[in-house]
Amino acid sequence: MNLENSQDYYGKVLAGSSDLKTDACCTMEAPPAEILSALRNVHEEVKARYYGCGLVAPQAIAGCHVLDLGSGSGQDAYILAQLVGSEGSVTGVDATPEQLAVARGHEDWHRQRFGYEKSNVRFLEGDIEKLGDLDLAEGQFDVIVSNCVINLVADKRAVFEAAHRLLKPGGELYFSDVYSERRVPENLRDDPVLHGECLSGALYWGDFLALAKSSGFLDPRLVTSRPLGIDDKAVQAKLDGIAFHSATYRLFKLEGLESQCEDYGQAVRYRGTVPGQERVFELDGHHHIEAGRMFPICGNSWKMLADTRFAEHFDFFGDFATHYGVFPDCGVAVPFGATGFASDTSAPAACC
Repeated sequence: MNLENSQDYYGKVLAGSSDLKTDACCTMEAPPAEILSALRNVHEEVKARYYGCGLVAPQAIAGCHVLDLGSGSGQDAYILAQLVGSEGSVTGVDATPEQLAVARGHEDWHRQRFGYEKSNVRFLEGDIEKLGDLDLAEGQFDVIVSNCVINLVADKRAVFEAAHRLLKPGGELYFSDVYSERRVPENLRDDPVLHGECLSGALYWGDFLALAKSSGFLDPRLVTSRPLGIDDKAVQAKLDGIAFHSATYRLFKLEGLESQCEDYGQAVRYRGTVPGQERVFELDGHHHIEAGRMFPICGNSWKMLADTRFAEHFDFFGDFATHYGVFPDCGVAVPFGATGFASDTSAPAACC
């Protein structure tokens, strides 16, 4: 039902973003100047059929090869095509013929608008649950993006596992989607309106974290989030109080990430060289790294900077030689009481 309903809802039911009944498939974040500039170079028909819920333009992607899962009418793909430059590429995958027709119909218009000798964008028709059916090589992409689409598919594990396989080591899945505060009841999952509005297929956030980790993305990082507004009375009644959030996550394909943030006494200093984030580099919602300042960092965050395309933008201090326990205010608290440690001399020794 999921694929057929998505094709029908986004190909036939919706004529444009103004037909949506909620703001789930709307981007509310204020785009940075670089994105606004790129958006001005996107064809009006492409923008009119846009249904994303976030900004999927990760930093420092010049020259990168990007895969856009559920590329729709192509707005994100054409923005990213400008950010990766003529030496990079963007491959969009979508299963809705009407959306693909819009995206493909303006390919040459965008090439000329960007001033490229040849187009660096292509659009493939396919189901993102079955990426193995497409001619995509393992480790082919530096970055994979998706904008409010994974919630629409039934086999979400297949999407995450395929994304992990298609990414290069050190690559990342950077995507926006909709999450529920608790599991959506089974009787709502086949509702065509709730599904098309990106609600009934939304993952409970706890299930998402477990699924991402078991698919190889061991330390999901939340970048931004916002609560969704659901003004349609009929939709509200069906959901019976379930709350939803739109959230953007970044998932890195990195060996050696630990289950939580561990402290090795490491630090980084940002050089201020990432375009658009010269003053502060935002790794995620918890790590805003100001240029020029020594910034203590956990082992996982170190790897996300040192073993990825971001390495050239940082100076690194320390190593993994000495472990100091859980990183303060970042990892899970120590489960033992204070008297459980030998350094606590206030409690008498005892045997068991």
